[in-house]
Amino acid sequence: MSFLRKPPKLTLNSLYTLRRLATLTAKPTPDDLTPAYYDDLSAAAANSRDFHALRDILNKRVQDGFFNTNRTFTFLTNTNFSPSLLDDLIKTLSLLNPGITRRNALDCLVTRLCKLRKIDDALRVIDSLARGEICLPSAVTFHPVLKFLVRNNSFDHAQRVVNDMDRLGVRLDVDGHNIFLNAHCFAGDLDAAAGVLRKMEEEGLVANSRTFDALVLGACRMRKVEGAMVVLRRMVDDGVPILYSTHMYVIGALLRMKCYEQAMKYVKSFGVKKDKELDAELFGCLASKLVNLKRVQEALLILEEMNQRGLPMGYRLKIFYEENVGSDKCKNQE
Repeated sequence: MSFLRKPPKLTLNSLYTLRRLATLTAKPTPDDLTPAYYDDLSAAAANSRDFHALRDILNKRVQDGFFNTNRTFTFLTNTNFSPSLLDDLIKTLSLLNPGITRRNALDCLVTRLCKLRKIDDALRVIDSLARGEICLPSAVTFHPVLKFLVRNNSFDHAQRVVNDMDRLGVRLDVDGHNIFLNAHCFAGDLDAAAGVLRKMEEEGLVANSRTFDALVLGACRMRKVEGAMVVLRRMVDDGVPILYSTHMYVIGALLRMKCYEQAMKYVKSFGVKKDKELDAELFGCLASKLVNLKRVQEALLILEEMNQRGLPMGYRLKIFYEENVGSDKCKNQE
């Protein structure tokens, strides 16, 4: 983490390099270097087609303890994209310092290309750098590619990518399997989801919070809340952290089924922990949804529980509670 990092040791040579690079943006070198500073330098160098400078910037930022960010390659857009520009970027990455510097730049460039929906170009970058073992990809490198393909229901293409990973000696990790699992569960294809789980077990991979999150999503979308609760109990027993989204799937499913009392019991059952921030989110979200559904009595009961527990309310919920507590609106609700 940046606040634990020691200040970079700037030699005369490194200071000279930074000053030379800073001329690309006509800005002085800041006293406190930041990732944004290097992102701006990268954009200026690329837009000037100074790929030697871009190479130096990408090397220098990692030496100073700053990895690339989602903004590092934002200079690459659909309007300026061209095969020649991509070739220059591939060459630049191949000349970076080996190891984490080169791998981090590869992962970030692939992510950027996927955001631009240029999947074939992203795969070309991976293949080009994998040749001659210039920079072998990891499973993480392929995550944005797989996410894009499964979200667009291109499962056959995604499977071909997995086959290419195997040829490169890259195994699909837990998060990679979760990408497929989440897509199948979202689509309600429980047979395909079961197949993903079997493959994970065969490979000796241990399910994590995202794995269970996908299973709860699938159960809730099929209106099988009891099945979702079985998964949640398994998470509690195994000590697996429950994601906020997992709670939201269950609450949403119960409300859609008009099981208001069960939704209230669910939130209260998970509101016994010391995480007051999560408690406030769960109680507040349920109260807001109940207000929108015009379930005044249930909403006030949840808000009263929040008040007793000392949980903070949002401005609108606080006003609603103060205006309705003790009123006849909740008493006359059917």
